[in-house]
Amino acid sequence: MSVIMTVKVAGDPKGVEQYASANTEKMQAVLEAAKRHGLIAHRFYGSDDGSSLLVLDEWPDRQSFESFFQEQGSEIRPMFEAAGVSAQIEPMFWRELTTHDAYGWGA
Repeated sequence: MSVIMTVKVAGDPKGVEQYASANTEKMQAVLEAAKRHGLIAHRFYGSDDGSSLLVLDEWPDRQSFESFFQEQGSEIRPMFEAAGVSAQIEPMFWRELTTHDAYGWGA
C-alpha cells in the first residue's frame, strides 16, 4: 500500500512559482530523480491567503521518499528558500485507513 507524504511550511507560494519558472530544468531534474525513486504523484499547493506551502506526494513507501530526499535535498532546499522558508523541512507520512468509503484515485 502506498503512502502519502506531506510537507507544510509557512512561506510565499508565489516565490515557489517564480523559482519554478526561472529554473524549469532544475525542477524537471528533481522530478526525474523522484520518478527513479518510485514517485507516484506530486503537487505543490499554496494557501489562499498566500502564507503557506503544501507539498503533496504519493510514494510506494516511506523508504522510497527518504532515499530520494537524501539524494536530492540540496536541490530541493533552494525551492523553499525562494519562498522565504527558513524552517526545517519535516515530511509527514500518512497511511490509508480502512473506512469502507473510499472514492476516486482508483478506489
